Amino acid sequence: MLCCVLFLHLFIFCQEQKERIIDNSFQFQYNSITLFQTFLVRQMIDLFNKFKDFTKPDEYRNKGIYPYFHCLESKQAKEVVMEGKRRIMLGSNNYLGLTTCDEVISAAREALNKYGTGCSGSRFMNGSLDLHITLENELAKFLHKEAALTFTTGFSTNLGIISSLVGRNDYAICDRENHASIYDGCKLSYGNMMRYHHSDMDGLESALRRVPESAGCLIITDGIFSMRGDICKLPDIVDLAKKYGARILVDDAHSLGVIGEGGRGTASYFGLEDEVDMIMCTFSKSLASLGGCLASSAAVADYVKHTSRPFMFSASLPPANAASALAALRHLENHPDLPDTLMSISNYTRETFKKHGINILEANTPIVPIYTKDAEYTLELARNLFDAGVYVNPVLPPATPEGECLLRVSLMATVTEDLVDEAAGIIESEIKKLNEKYNIQG
Repeated sequence: MLCCVLFLHLFIFCQEQKERIIDNSFQFQYNSITLFQTFLVRQMIDLFNKFKDFTKPDEYRNKGIYPYFHCLESKQAKEVVMEGKRRIMLGSNNYLGLTTCDEVISAAREALNKYGTGCSGSRFMNGSLDLHITLENELAKFLHKEAALTFTTGFSTNLGIISSLVGRNDYAICDRENHASIYDGCKLSYGNMMRYHHSDMDGLESALRRVPESAGCLIITDGIFSMRGDICKLPDIVDLAKKYGARILVDDAHSLGVIGEGGRGTASYFGLEDEVDMIMCTFSKSLASLGGCLASSAAVADYVKHTSRPFMFSASLPPANAASALAALRHLENHPDLPDTLMSISNYTRETFKKHGINILEANTPIVPIYTKDAEYTLELARNLFDAGVYVNPVLPPATPEGECLLRVSLMATVTEDLVDEAAGIIESEIKKLNEKYNIQG
């Protein structure tokens, strides 16, 4: 009997030890797995950490020289009300002054009454209006191309064209001072991008030589470069494109309504309309609206409209915008002297600025850059001019190279010589005051 009891106790003890060993083993395994998981699932960097180093806007606000988002309280005209005060508007891309044109405003109102406020769908589906088709047909005729295709914004026009046409093994070659939408279009495509220094035709040819024979190639250039106001070397670009078998896209955002026969843009200006494959235009500048278009052969336009994701998956151009762009285009056709009027006041502005000792970059367009070099000097001068009643746009890196900041003056056809004289006197005075403050000679 005693032996049985001892055996029973021994058995129970062994079972308890076995369970303890199993529990410890399980705990060890659990701890090991948890440690392994902790090693694998580590804490990542907070996405918002980048805000900590994003200090420039606050620095400029604290110094009272933050230049952006001024509130406009009137129509976009040669004189505006901004933040409660009258300002001479020398910083608008409303080149022909048509945002205040009665014909354009009436056309937008009529379209609102007829079509409502929006299309509620893409052109690909339920968003195509007869108004869009009319606008495209008249744009194609005006630009001497077989077809045109409208987009909702100028930015999305470049995104849509480039991402549609430049494929995975193709190449896009860009002037370094091309608009940001061109670069983003290249990024959105699956192709390769190369850049050449601004208007450097040797650099362009060097890039063309590096394109494989098995690849397609698109040369993309602004017609008028938006910051400096100079015109691209289109004849040289055409010659190189022919030599190497490349295609050409000209961004005429700042050229439509400005240069060329009756304002038909860069290709017309050089007499090379038949040599340029594609022209991109925006409606937010000379056509006093919003949107953009591709003008090209019918085959190119048809391909883009069926393959361009920014076109296919964006709601179509609202009726009022399409109508106002169409009315502005017709007004330009009926008043072909408007670009000459614009060029006349632009030339007058250049000569007047020179007489007042204002340091400008030379160009033959409505964009008149004032050379200011230093970023904070540029912002302070822009603020002082704004306070004195003149609105201009400060241009800083990366839109310009370091140390080459500008105040970008852009003219409208409606600006008068009296307004230019008034503005030039203010600009000269404010530059002198700031130069004295910083002990800058000249």
